[in-house]
Amino acid sequence: MLRLIKWIFYLALLGFVALAGYAYIGPFFGADFSPPNTEIRQDIILETD
Repeated sequence: MLRLIKWIFYLALLGFVALAGYAYIGPFFGADFSPPNTEIRQDIILETD
């Protein structure tokens, strides 16, 4: 059981390092993580009695 927990821990650690590396190196390979810079407006009609 301890052996399985160690493997899960190692895989989680490797996944975290890979995700952090992709976040830093991704823009060099064309991945764009920035949100769109467009303004969205929507009219809201409030009904009052």
